[in-house]
Formats: sequence, structure tokens, C-alpha cells
Amino acid sequence: MAALDSLSLFTSLGLSEQKARETLKNSALSAQLREAATQAQQTLGSTIDKATGILLYGLASRLRDTRRLSFLVSYIASKKIHTEPQLSAALEYVRSHPLDPIDTVDFERECGVGVIVTPEQIEEAVEAAINRHRPQLLVERYHFNMGLLMEARAVLKWADGKMIKNEVDMQVLHLLGPKLEADLEKKFKVAKARLEETDRRTAKDVVENGETADQTLSLMEQLRGEALKFHKPGENYKTPGYVVTPHTMNLLKQHLEITGGQVRTRFPPEPNGILHIGHAKAINFNFGYAKANNGICFLRFDDTNPEKEEAKFFTAICDMVAWLGYTPYKVTYASDYFDQLYAWAVELIRRGLAYVCHQRGEELKGHNTLPSPWRDRPMEESLLLFEAMRKGKFSEGEATLRMKLVMEDGKMDPVAYRVKYTPHHRTGDKWCIYPTYDYTHCLCDSIEHITHSLCTKEFQARRSSYFWLCNALDVYCPVQWEYGRLNLHYAVVSKRKILQLVATGAVRDWDDPRLFTLTALRRRGFPPEAINNFCARVGVTVAQTTMEPHLLEACVRDVLNDTAPRAMAVLESLRVIITNFPAAKSLDIQVPNFPADETKGFHQVPFAPIVFIERTDFKEEPEPGFKRLAWGQPVGLRHTGYVIELQHVVKGPSGCVESLEVTCRRADAGEKPKAFIHWVSQPLMCEVRLYERLFQHKNPEDPTEVPGGFLSDLNLASLHVVDAALVDCSVALAKPFDKFQFERLGYFSVDPDSHQGKLVFNRTVTLKEDPGKV
Repeated sequence: MAALDSLSLFTSLGLSEQKARETLKNSALSAQLREAATQAQQTLGSTIDKATGILLYGLASRLRDTRRLSFLVSYIASKKIHTEPQLSAALEYVRSHPLDPIDTVDFERECGVGVIVTPEQIEEAVEAAINRHRPQLLVERYHFNMGLLMEARAVLKWADGKMIKNEVDMQVLHLLGPKLEADLEKKFKVAKARLEETDRRTAKDVVENGETADQTLSLMEQLRGEALKFHKPGENYKTPGYVVTPHTMNLLKQHLEITGGQVRTRFPPEPNGILHIGHAKAINFNFGYAKANNGICFLRFDDTNPEKEEAKFFTAICDMVAWLGYTPYKVTYASDYFDQLYAWAVELIRRGLAYVCHQRGEELKGHNTLPSPWRDRPMEESLLLFEAMRKGKFSEGEATLRMKLVMEDGKMDPVAYRVKYTPHHRTGDKWCIYPTYDYTHCLCDSIEHITHSLCTKEFQARRSSYFWLCNALDVYCPVQWEYGRLNLHYAVVSKRKILQLVATGAVRDWDDPRLFTLTALRRRGFPPEAINNFCARVGVTVAQTTMEPHLLEACVRDVLNDTAPRAMAVLESLRVIITNFPAAKSLDIQVPNFPADETKGFHQVPFAPIVFIERTDFKEEPEPGFKRLAWGQPVGLRHTGYVIELQHVVKGPSGCVESLEVTCRRADAGEKPKAFIHWVSQPLMCEVRLYERLFQHKNPEDPTEVPGGFLSDLNLASLHVVDAALVDCSVALAKPFDKFQFERLGYFSVDPDSHQGKLVFNRTVTLKEDPGKV
């Protein structure tokens, strides 16, 4: 019956029946809206007009500090606040002024109370806006972006938006007249491939406009100034949803005394795996935001699960942060604070906000679990049991410490501590109980006085526990901000799944160049600048972003085009003998490191009577359009100034072409050839590894796309090894991770498997994007 009464009340306020039913599902919102309506009825009587009812709903759904409900309802019921802009200003005012008493004179001035906007003022403001855009409006007519005319709202801050919109419509109709047939036609748009990604702005910038890294806003520009509406240090209470307590302002004052108003962020990886491309966005965001605002960023290892942590992961994570170009202010560990975290857990029990529970793990899974039968056990009993947990008197899974709260996603009483008898890599056997992420994360942020705790979107459900725990212990409470994850098509980045790929032999290890871990991308030859540029192109968005790998590869080409010196290599060689070689011995040819900019220097390669070309650059019976070496069709040899012409084809017993005999002439001594090809002479033999996508489908983890699971989607042609490739001698002294452009072939990087006398190259990317890639 109560539900029916509330439904009737909510619909009488102007909510649709569907909206009213949705509201009823949220018990906290329902209770606040009922209270607001009841208080308003004391002034207005039983009937509340729709405009007021909608404002009351806006108030109930957006107000976090319930102490201010009566104060704001009185202004709405008395019609002193009667527009949405006024309500927004009022909510912002009470959020930024959490202490009593409220200065009503200042409040009314900031909220436009008593300000009357006349129809004449609206008419004048809209007319001025139309006059500013009149030439373009007359040309584009109804295809013009009418939203630009709503700039009158900026002039008349307290005007009703609907009245401005109606005035805009009326004046536009008066200027242009009724819509013509041409006005009804859809505006032409340039056709573009449909990208399956949630961040449409990024897709438009990168693909439709063909932006380069230079054209894209740098990450520093994105993270500075007005790009992000983050709070200023010490103004945490101005953040929507931030919970203010009687201790908040004093704690923030102490926080500012410690930090001096400095921005502080942290990158907090778990040391149980290798970082991947998604982490690159997190690293850029956390370190970049601090750097852009003259702040500091901690690298903090969340080492609270000793079962899965290995020393190699700590080292690899530090290496990757440095590789991307960032230096932490300080490297810290959650384990640095184990003593303090334990003391706070004891205090939480003493305050009646935590208890020792004996439910098993399987009983705690899901979001609709029954309340623990031990939830109301005496505080003294929980203290004794928690001490017993610390002393090792319970087996694993036999007891946990749980916090008394319900999270956004409905999860009840999250675990704070659990028993684990695995020795810790830093603390050894000192502890047999370890804190969970839900307990550790916010308190470590508090200890380090983090100003902006930047997390990916999946942690949004933990925001309430973040604020609750800091406030429950009366410690400084940072602000958690969420942003969208970065994912790539044709990839898996899950630690568990990469381990499966390694175990089955599908890849060699975490740094296999076909993976999208950062160590794998480095081994493949991706420059860190390219990864950072890619993160900048993607931008900092709330929406989850799934990008195509070729967009990352485009960033790689942009960087390597300017940084990778040129060399020549032949993958599938064909021996060519120049029968009239113009010298008695080999010639030294000067080859520019960067043909487009010869000021960057040259390297020397030998040119001898025997050279090697790509087998595909010769056709005995060429198809139409083939421009390289064939009977009657000479080609130029790049950088030599010579043209070769076929004289004789030498074949083996099987009929396979084994070598060619050619003559040569100066390039300027006759007709210009149709093509110039690369070549090597007196070369080094090397191994070249050519990589393709590891998976066949865009979403290998999606059971609707790949019913057999991701392991069934492997591309068996993802690696092709050329054992006896030839490369010019200019690369003889190359070291692992040195990068080159092999002319006409692509960009290549020296692999760490290289050894004395045998270089190994990984193809990083081809010279141009494969048109077959979608």
C-alpha cells in the first residue's frame, strides 16, 4: 500500500509512471523525494504544480548533504528558486559551503533569488545572438547548428531555458520563413568506416580527420586547465557525491598544511603480472595529470596478495614506467603501511563498524547474499577473534574481518582482512592476515595525502566504500575519480589468459611481440613516444574505449618515420651478377640515413659485382602493371645511380631460378626506369620475424563471436620466421631495441635474442597500413 501511495505521490509531482516506478526501486532516493514533497506540501497544500515537482525531484536526486534538504525545499516551495539554473546553483552552493550556518544573503545572490528576467530581455539577447550568426544562418538555413543561438543563456544566467528556446524558434522562423524542401534533406556527410568504439570523438579525430600526433592535443594540454573539471587540492568537498562530516574541513586544512596545495596522484599496480596497453593510459593519466599541474605521482605497489606476487613483476613494472618516460616521486608499497592498516582495523571494530565473520568464500559471492549471522556479535568478541586471526589461530577461509556497509553494486559488508599463510616477499612471515583492495586502497591514498585517486570505471562501485571507510576512521578522505578503460580489438590482456597462451605454447612469454603487454610492444619495437601519443589521441574519457590496433600502429609509424634510420634488407633473396660492373673492385655507396633530410647524415654500404634483390622484384613472365625487373624492362638500384638490365636467367635442375645475369649503365645515360628497387651486396645474414595478428576475430573473448573460446581463435600464421634474410652491413653494430626502416619493407627492431654473428629483427609495422585491415 505504501508503494502505491508513493507511486501516486510521485506521478502527481509530474514524473511519468515509468520514471516513478524506477524511482521506487531506489530506496534512498524515494525516501528523500517523499520527505521533500511532504515538506513542500506544508507550504503549498496537497497539490504541487508540475514545475515545482520536477525541481523537487531534481533536488532529491542530486542532493548529497541531507542536512540541507529542508532549507532548499523552503526556497523551492516559496518559488524563490523556480528554475533549473537556480537549483543547480543552489546545490553547488551548499556543496561548497558545508559548514553551518549558511549566509542566506550570499546564498540568494549566488542563486539569483529575486532576479526577474523579462520577456523583453530574452527577446533582445536572442536577437543579438542571431545577428552575430546571421550571414552563416542565411546560407545554411535550417542546417545551421541552432544550438549556437542558445548562447543567450550565458547572458541571461537565470532565464528559463525553455523560454529562450521558444524565442529562438520564433525569431528563426521570422527570419527564414517556413522550411523548404531543401531544408528537409539530410545534410551530406563524408562517408566513413563504422568504428566499433565507444569513444566517438576519438574515432572522428583519428580516422575521419586523419590527425597526426602533432595535430592532436598533447596529453599535457588535455590534463591542464579546463580540460578536466577536477577539484582543486583542499576543495574535495566541492566534488559531487563527496561525503562531508563534522571533521572534514579540519582534516582538509591539515592536508593542505602537509601538501602545500600540491596535486598528488598515484599509479597503484598489483605486482602479479606484466603491464599492458591499458596500463599505459593509466600511467599517462596519473603521471601526466600530476606533471601538468606541477604535482607529484607515487608508484605504489598494491602488494596485498602474496600468493600471486613475484619479484620479476616489480622490476618489470618499474622498467615500463621509466620506459614510458616517467619518474615516480617515490616508490611505495601497501606493505609499508601494514602496521597502521592493522591498527585502523582494530579501531573500526571498536567503533562497531567491523566484525569477524565465519562465512566461507562461496557464501560471500554475489550481490544478494544473506546478512552474516555474526554481523551483530559483540565488539569485544570481534576484537579477541581478530587478534586470534593475527596470531594464526584460524585456518585460511575460516575467518574474515568484514566492514558494515552496502556498496553501490549491492555488495554487502565487503571483506577487509583474510587469512593467508603465504610468506610475503617484503614482510616475510610477520603477517598471516592481509588486507583486501577495498580496505587498503583508500587508506593508503589517505596516508600519502593523494589529492586525485584516478581509477578505471569498474571501480566506481567501490566509491561509496572509499568515502565511507575514510570517514568511519576520521582520516583525510581523498577524491576518487573514474575514467574509461582503454581496450584494443584482436587482443587479450587478462593475466590469466596470457598465462594460458604461454602454457599452451601459443606465445613464448609475456613479452612475445604478438601480445599487447608493454614488454611485448617494446620488444616488437614500438617506441614509448608512440604509445604516449596514442594515449593522447584516445584522450581521457569516461566512456570505455575499444580501439583498432592499426590506430596504434599509425602512431608508431609517425614516430619511426622521423627516428628510424634507413637500411636495406632482402627477405627472400635472388642472386644477381652484374657482368659489366664498372669498377675493378667494389664501390662504396653513400646512403642517407633519412632521404628526406640529408642533414641527418649518411652511412656507407658496399656495391659489388654480385648483389641480392628480393625474389619478388623479378618476373620472368610479368603480369600487366608489373614495373620491376623483367625481360626488356630494366630497373634502377636505389642510391647507386645505376640501372640494371636482364641478360640471362640461370635455373637449377628443378627449373627454379637460381640467379640472374645483368648489365648495368648509369641512370642518366638513358631512359629513366619505371622503378627503383632495394638491394644488398656483401651482406650480413640475419633472422627476421614477421608478425601478424594473434587472433582472427575482433573480440576473441566474446562467446557470441568465438563460441569455442579465445584459444580456438588463434591465427596460426601470426608468426613467420625468415631464417636467412640478408641485411646491409651498416647495421652490424646494432644493439637490442635499435630500430631501422628497411627500405620498401617496413620498420624493424633488433630483438634481444640477437647474438655475436647473428642479428635477429622483429618487424614492428609495415610501411603503410594494410588496406585489408578493418
